[in-house]
Amino acid sequence: MATVEVSFTPLPAHVRTARLVATAVARRSGVDEALLDEVRLAVGEACSRAVEAHRLRCPAEPVRIALTDAAGRFEVEVTDTCSDGGGAGGRGGNGGQPDGTDGGTAATGQPGDAAQPGDSAQPGDAAQPGDAAQPGDSADLDLDRGLGLAVIAGLADDVRISETPGGISITMSWPAHCA
Repeated sequence: MATVEVSFTPLPAHVRTARLVATAVARRSGVDEALLDEVRLAVGEACSRAVEAHRLRCPAEPVRIALTDAAGRFEVEVTDTCSDGGGAGGRGGNGGQPDGTDGGTAATGQPGDAAQPGDSAQPGDAAQPGDAAQPGDSADLDLDRGLGLAVIAGLADDVRISETPGGISITMSWPAHCA
């Protein structure tokens, strides 16, 4: 079978369509019926991550999916074309900063004054009432991103995450039999 390519505007409603298309192509490619739910869930998670990245950073750019069966494998590649490396497909908790910091402020309130290796807590550094993370905080998003990748890794037979010139790519594959 040739590669099926789908691109869609980054709207959450389109994730459902992407899951349905992926499931139909997987079935036609010979993926076992028992694995189709895993394909559907993994593709949905990868597409949701890409939609989140696009909505935050490049809402006019489409999310791209390529579905291929070759050499006894069914492969799905979801690419978010937001090439800054951040967002749902980004580098995890480093906020895209080259030094691995989140670009935030530390106790002095100065930009770039993040904790350094060897720093120790000082009296008064304890969390204060009202310091709890709020829904939508970047820490929550980083945790969600990590959990999403764990979900994908648990569902797909093989997972590769790479940064390409076109953005962040999550490639997942499952065994397929000749259909």
